Amino acid sequence: MNAPLPGRTPVPIPSRTSYVLEHLTHAILSGALAPGSPLVETELAAGFGVSKTPVREALKTLAGRGLVEMNEYKGAAVRTVNAEMARSVYDIRQLLEPEALRRTVAAGRDLGPARVALEQALSAADAATRAEANRDFHRALYAPCGNPLLVKTLDDLRDQAALVSSVAWQITPSWDGEADEHRAILARAEEGDADGAARLLYAHIAGFVSRAFPKEGTS
Repeated sequence: MNAPLPGRTPVPIPSRTSYVLEHLTHAILSGALAPGSPLVETELAAGFGVSKTPVREALKTLAGRGLVEMNEYKGAAVRTVNAEMARSVYDIRQLLEPEALRRTVAAGRDLGPARVALEQALSAADAATRAEANRDFHRALYAPCGNPLLVKTLDDLRDQAALVSSVAWQITPSWDGEADEHRAILARAEEGDADGAARLLYAHIAGFVSRAFPKEGTS
């Protein structure tokens, strides 16, 4: 494994799996572990200074979250991102996230956390911090929508969407334009225009995936 791993500082036994999970998630979503990178249990265990058991459990969790692919013969690897996978994830976001935002605005929910996340993204010193703030911004828009099942469905997509974004930004740096779109979405939401904010968010999501993963004949 080529990605830097934390030092071998002793970790309490009950939290070893969480420890490994947290650091592997960050490495994957920050791009330190690229899609397709093999995740060898023995190497990871040695790097983290733990046994293979917490590594195995962390990999199972990451597989369930769509960040890792596990193969009986080839072992585990960071999930690869292709156009089909990206469009599938973003298709669900297009269908659900704008409606969640519309409900958030219509109900007059607090948008302060979205403002904070936007400022953090704009002032981020590195791509990993910006990506995390970007995720927080989107969640702050849909989380107060009032429908726990809708929130959970979108939460379940967050890691996969972040993986797609990480890969796409490396291919086509488009953050500045997306930041402008974020400002416009939040401004419309803060004005209380639920339908207008939802339309802007829909266009934002659709535009991202069409730029990053254009269909054949449209690039």
